[in-house]
Amino acid sequence: MTSRPNSTTQPFRFGVRAGSASTANELVDGARRAEDLGYSSLLYTDHYPGPGAAMSAANHPAQPLAAIPAVTAAAMSTSTLRIGFRVLCVDYHNPVVLAKEMATIDVLSGGRLEVGLGAGWIESEYRAMGVTFDRPGVRIRRLGEVIDLMHACFAGGAVGVNGTAGVHADGFEALPAPVQRPRPPIAIGGGGRKVLSLAGSKADIVAFNFNNGSGRLDSAGPRSSTADLTDERVRWVRQAAADRADQPTLEIGIAALNVTASRLAGAERFSDFFGLGPSDIIDHPHALVGDVDAICDDLQKRRERYGFSYITVRDQAIAEFAPVVARLAGT
Repeated sequence: MTSRPNSTTQPFRFGVRAGSASTANELVDGARRAEDLGYSSLLYTDHYPGPGAAMSAANHPAQPLAAIPAVTAAAMSTSTLRIGFRVLCVDYHNPVVLAKEMATIDVLSGGRLEVGLGAGWIESEYRAMGVTFDRPGVRIRRLGEVIDLMHACFAGGAVGVNGTAGVHADGFEALPAPVQRPRPPIAIGGGGRKVLSLAGSKADIVAFNFNNGSGRLDSAGPRSSTADLTDERVRWVRQAAADRADQPTLEIGIAALNVTASRLAGAERFSDFFGLGPSDIIDHPHALVGDVDAICDDLQKRRERYGFSYITVRDQAIAEFAPVVARLAGT
């Protein structure tokens, strides 16, 4: 069974998931390269511990540079590239401070910010940083309250938010006002039903991730997001967004990319991590394997099936994927 896509097909746009740069030159060169190659956005993730037991337990690479100053530097180094986050963990930031930082980046970039937010998932990272790791329902409810606070701060006027999951703010008007009106677009990232339902009801962009409920990167994530299971995940979003006049954009991160003439051989490279056979990897919504023609065809079919029009790839793959961007961006 397939999901019903957007009633109006949205044109393709392509983003880069950044985070591997470790110097100013690498960051600036990467941002300018993404802009020159026609990508629409550069999005940072939000991880803080360096190498050690915490990130090893999650099977997750350490991120050299902090996301918020890195995005600010990328904004100052480019002129048309949208910049932002995929995603910021709301539990790592005071929400009032975070809202001011987001509005400031939107002002400094001339209105090019995308705000990506998530409820967090790496318990070992939380514990290494001394941050309380609440149960999923509490973290997701707090994520919703942070988004309410962002809306209030971006809208102007008095701020008054009194949530049940720890978000409280009142007695002030927020400054500065963002350039984008009514607000910078807000993305919610996740893979489980609760967070995707929240995204369907509140987000401008729904960022589909693996369901990493285990707290580590392993084959359980890809197996949670196969083609048929993604039909179900898109239905959760559509059901939550059913009463909205403005349907959210659906974005998906590509975890396995190989531009190659041999699809089966290319897919086999990812068999250990995905825990799936090559044919299932070729059909997997978070994988793109094949030559440029095959990948373009897959993306068009997936847009029709799921509604995915916003595609992000890792920064290490921007040159490899550039021919696809050149062919499909804006179509």
